[in-house]
Amino acid sequence: MTTLTTASTRGTVPRSSRVHDLASRGQSLLETYSIGSLRVSLGLVFLLFGALKFVPGLSPAADLAARTIEVLTFGIVSGSAAVLMTAAMETFIGITLVTGRFLKAGLAVLAMAMVGIMSPLVLFAGEMFPEGPTIVAQYVIKDIVLITAGLVVAAQALGARLTRS
Repeated sequence: MTTLTTASTRGTVPRSSRVHDLASRGQSLLETYSIGSLRVSLGLVFLLFGALKFVPGLSPAADLAARTIEVLTFGIVSGSAAVLMTAAMETFIGITLVTGRFLKAGLAVLAMAMVGIMSPLVLFAGEMFPEGPTIVAQYVIKDIVLITAGLVVAAQALGARLTRS
């Protein structure tokens, strides 16, 4: 006759406790690093897109940026000056987010830039949605994620903290 035996469980930690410990460590890591990582990655996006606009022909969004700034400034700033202004703003935003220096100033510029970044959806709605969203409209719509990331970073910069519930 064969009998089935199991290994002793004395001295081992129950599986549910190990899972709870692992989840707690993960939560602690997220609390410590997630918003800082979000800030730096958002900064890298702005730094890259801003740098591209300094080189004529490299940024696929340069024409849209120029047209938008021209409309928003009632024609005072147009063409390459509008693209350079956008490049400078985005680069400044990127540097402040990546380094964390002058962060509040960078976030204030980001808030102003977001108005301009989302404006084409209203200013050029007919072009953006002829029979559905064009690739340019999709490019602008995805900036909602950048706005939300900026809001999270701004909340922390202004004193908000993650709390355990």
